[in-house]
Amino acid sequence: MVSVLYIKRMEKTLFTDTSGVSAPFAELFRPGTIEEVAGQQQLLGAEASFRRSLETGSLGSFIFWGPPGCGKTTLALIVADHVEEHFVRFSAVTGGVKDVRKIVAEASLRWEQGQGTMLFVDEIHRFNRSQQDAFLPHVENGTIRLVGATTENPSFHVNAPLLSRCSVYVLKPLQKDDLASLINRVVSSDAYRERCSVSVSLKAVEVMASAADGDARRCLNMLEQLTGIAGESAVTGEMAVKLVQSAPLLYDNSGEEHYNLISALHKSMRSSDVDASLYWFGRMMVSGEDPLYIGRRMIRFATEDIGLSDPSALTIAMRAVDAYRFLGSPEGDLALAEAVVYLATAPKSNSVYKAWKKVLKSVNSHGSPGVPRHLRNAPTALMKKLEYGKGYQYAHSLDSGIVTHNNFPDSMEETEFYSPSKNGREARISEEISRWKAARKKARENERKQNDG
Repeated sequence: MVSVLYIKRMEKTLFTDTSGVSAPFAELFRPGTIEEVAGQQQLLGAEASFRRSLETGSLGSFIFWGPPGCGKTTLALIVADHVEEHFVRFSAVTGGVKDVRKIVAEASLRWEQGQGTMLFVDEIHRFNRSQQDAFLPHVENGTIRLVGATTENPSFHVNAPLLSRCSVYVLKPLQKDDLASLINRVVSSDAYRERCSVSVSLKAVEVMASAADGDARRCLNMLEQLTGIAGESAVTGEMAVKLVQSAPLLYDNSGEEHYNLISALHKSMRSSDVDASLYWFGRMMVSGEDPLYIGRRMIRFATEDIGLSDPSALTIAMRAVDAYRFLGSPEGDLALAEAVVYLATAPKSNSVYKAWKKVLKSVNSHGSPGVPRHLRNAPTALMKKLEYGKGYQYAHSLDSGIVTHNNFPDSMEETEFYSPSKNGREARISEEISRWKAARKKARENERKQNDG
């Protein structure tokens, strides 16, 4: 069922709703003007392009992208109030294309009567691409002003044609000072005093502002819960600390933040920053990430970013994952933490990774040239008659161990794919490869001289 909200022009008061005493704090104390919104100065500052577009009437369809509780819905309501358009609030979770068609039909009638419609689509990323296509013609002809809100990167979750018709505005998590200011404004308001008479200590404000993770809704929910716990007493810092300690960190193990955190861990280990690596590992573990997912990424890191500069890294990562499978949490967590420290402090090299990329490019560009006869297997008399294996030099039978024949297809030149770094064990590998190449070059020269003689 579509949720439709009719918005009249808001009064310039601190909060938009003071009548529904049973409403949650996050709704009861929702800001009603730009001046009351906490943070987001990159959008709401006097010279910000979003604010100037709003004030000059040049704001078209747009998408708000930001984390939960940063003010996306609040700003959409304020925009609707400012432009004085009929406001329709629609959830992409519960609605479908049939509902969109009904909304557009009603918007067309209003358009004929001279009134615009602002369609606010919450969680627009939940619509698949074909569903998003339903908006396209109506956004383009001006029947609706589309305002989307999403916690996911629009580049990945919004159709390119629709995205090209909308401006994207990025909202940031609120700062601690912004949230502390919000709490203080709430507890000093008449609406709060009508709802309860509980005082809130400065320490409690600080704890809530820090623990909310930039989420105003979460911050006000904590305040509401603490005022309920306090009864007629004051909300103290100790009460706030106890509440915060019992609450898990916010985390979406399938959304963008999931990939941001694993990226932070990977890049911190690559930078050999052991402390930052442990921090990001801890963040993911405490937030409820699957430890085996982290383990798989560490195994990948051992091959991609360390490689042969320290071959033990792969063994350490594999054994840490095995240890976790055997022990589980919390005992197995330490094995993964040990692997994080080892990988972060190990010498780094992506030489094998780069070599593999070159190999794949070469294989894909050269087609399927045949294996040279001297490298072919000859288990039958017919194959020997066809000279399979003829001219092959068995390295173990040579005093030098150096063969002179070409091991690439006849139609290809010998190519250097692997270029070892000077880090860790690869420094010795580099020396060995250089020695081998020099010896092979000399052996070929001697072979040519003998053939010429």
